[in-house]
Amino acid sequence: MMSTRRAMPIVVLSCLLLAGCKAGSLGGLSPSGSASASAATAGAGGADRAIAVGAGPQEKYTVQQQPAAGSCHYRYEKGEPLGDPACTPGAISPAVTQANLKTTICRKGGYTSGVRPSTSVTGKEKKLNAASYGYTGAMSEAEYDHLISLQLGGDPNDPRNLWVEPADPGHKTSQGINNKKDPVETKLHTAVCAGKVTLAQAQHAIVTDWTTALTTLGLS
Repeated sequence: MMSTRRAMPIVVLSCLLLAGCKAGSLGGLSPSGSASASAATAGAGGADRAIAVGAGPQEKYTVQQQPAAGSCHYRYEKGEPLGDPACTPGAISPAVTQANLKTTICRKGGYTSGVRPSTSVTGKEKKLNAASYGYTGAMSEAEYDHLISLQLGGDPNDPRNLWVEPADPGHKTSQGINNKKDPVETKLHTAVCAGKVTLAQAQHAIVTDWTTALTTLGLS
């Protein structure tokens, strides 16, 4: 009879070949086609990287704890603001997968409005997150932004997927929220629903750098 120590590698190998292990088992292997599996991206998006999976849509959202005040730092690419990858690495919703795009983010009728947290929750989180990033500008000029947007299957209220996004360079005071990241999100959403790129590729590209996401995926 084969010993347990010798049999274990075969079990792991079988699990990998069949992609049948559950999340958290044998070192975090996850089933094929799940949100966790689709978050591990490759190819056009760059090197493999697993994106965290959040709690997904909730019937009642609660204010989430934010990073400590002053612990997060903006980065800038050609003057455009990017989040701190340690504070805001992104998180996806387990409710959206490549297999169910037609009934979630690509369906007509507005998926995002049904999963978006109320401003009574996000308003409080925004103030706390502004302190996390040391943002001192007008709150009306900054967006409490989903790094992976809801229309790309981002988690609605995971603190890893939300950050106070400052206004773009040249933005004039009192113009309200208006930034260049939003059109990028829309173009990625259109490409995903048209089958030009996979959901995982789009999620990975925008997490890595939203300013280069379209170019990286050949969509610019």
